[in-house]
Amino acid sequence: MSNQSSPADHFANRFFRSIPHMNETGIRLGPMEAGKVTLVLPARKDWLGDPQRGLLHPGPLTVLADSACGAAVGVTLDRVQPYATLDLRMDLLRPAGPDRDVSCTAECFRLTRNIAFTRATLRQAGDDAPIATALATFMRGTSNRRSAGGGTPAGAAGAGAPASTSASAAALPEADSGRPAPDGKGLVWQPPAASEPIALGRQVPYIDYLGMNASRTQDGTRLYRLPFAEKLVGNPVLPALHGGVIAAFAQTAAILGLIEALPEPRLPKAIDFSIDYLRSGRPRETFARCEIVRVGSRVALVQVWCWQTSPAEPIALTRGHFLLGEAEPQ
Repeated sequence: MSNQSSPADHFANRFFRSIPHMNETGIRLGPMEAGKVTLVLPARKDWLGDPQRGLLHPGPLTVLADSACGAAVGVTLDRVQPYATLDLRMDLLRPAGPDRDVSCTAECFRLTRNIAFTRATLRQAGDDAPIATALATFMRGTSNRRSAGGGTPAGAAGAGAPASTSASAAALPEADSGRPAPDGKGLVWQPPAASEPIALGRQVPYIDYLGMNASRTQDGTRLYRLPFAEKLVGNPVLPALHGGVIAAFAQTAAILGLIEALPEPRLPKAIDFSIDYLRSGRPRETFARCEIVRVGSRVALVQVWCWQTSPAEPIALTRGHFLLGEAEPQ
């Protein structure tokens, strides 16, 4: 009998437990078979995004879907190899509360030589009706980019990481020199020195969990900031932020930017959300800027750019529709 474990065994028994953000959130592995994985997000008050209506923030759901889709790829591959998330789309079908676990069953339904296609369905415990669906696409790496330690899948459950498992900065798409990158005009971009807490007139547990704050540039542009924390790491090999965390940060920035732009107090509710991963999110502070594309009577469209060293080098580009709802009483 061979002592070599399959990619599915490798993922379940070793890699899954090595991811800081997965351990910190308590996401656990459910039923698993060829091409299909179920992950479960335990109920937690930190996931609350709308205290007034008692609803989950879309961010934890995105983290769960992102992780499950990456896991589905990991158990589908016939050999251990790195892979990276290209994009993720979420449709939020119905509201969910923070008092029940959420499960996500993801399937890798198409695997080519270069690309893996996945889809996922999220349900809350005790309810058969889906609360959200997701589609995610991954780029497969090549065997010569496998690490000396056995080729841990770079994208599995830590989506958004590049298809490389080398710990050497020289082997990464961008070396982590710690210096800001040029902004395209030959200038060096520097973030505002001062920042302030997110002020909504109420506590939003998930914003507190992420540790987000905000500041303004000299031209008045509102920036949202995600300070680095070890608990946000999704790829401990590079290391890199969890792709779902980057998406959750962008979703939160979109909601906050929309709240600030509306003429009357409203708390928007996410309808759909998509993210394109452009670069790995390194272990440093991340910034986001919103553009309100359109605000109608009931629905708004918002784009968000996320970056770390320079706005000219974004790590992610996102867009989403939000339901505005009724104006809140003054």
